[in-house]
Amino acid sequence: MKNEEFCPCKSGSTFAECCRDVISGERSAKTAEELMRARYAAYATGNVEFLYRSSGPEVRAEFNEQETREWSRTTEWQGLEILATEGGGENDEEGTVEFVAHYVAQGRSCAHREISTFRKIDGEWRFIDGILANEQPVEQVRRAEPKVGRNDPCPCGSGKKYKKCCGKGA
Repeated sequence: MKNEEFCPCKSGSTFAECCRDVISGERSAKTAEELMRARYAAYATGNVEFLYRSSGPEVRAEFNEQETREWSRTTEWQGLEILATEGGGENDEEGTVEFVAHYVAQGRSCAHREISTFRKIDGEWRFIDGILANEQPVEQVRRAEPKVGRNDPCPCGSGKKYKKCCGKGA
């Protein structure tokens, strides 16, 4: 990849202006989002070593260099879309980045949506964990009071059936 080419992360900047120096180790990512962009660009450019270096200890313990290199090499990287960030600024110690990574794998267009957690370790941002955006726990709504049936006495105390009182039109 030439340094004049646009960065694979689709920031609109050239690779040299955007992710190159973070991936090469010339400088550290200033924010969690900047590390996320560099990690995407590292997948696109095949820099598996950076993916390992920019991971936290939990991720490193399960990192498979050969599989990561093969996936990086056989995938056509289309761009990164940042949807939201929480924390992850220059003065923060932790942050999350919600993103969609666009790519083509085995001839199929894919959009991988994830919320990634980043943490500073020894002053540098590291990727800690990610969950698919649709795998987030869903909070169940629970009623404070039992459900009132149409033929039950109205809870307002009128003595009428719910359907003839407060439940009219419901």
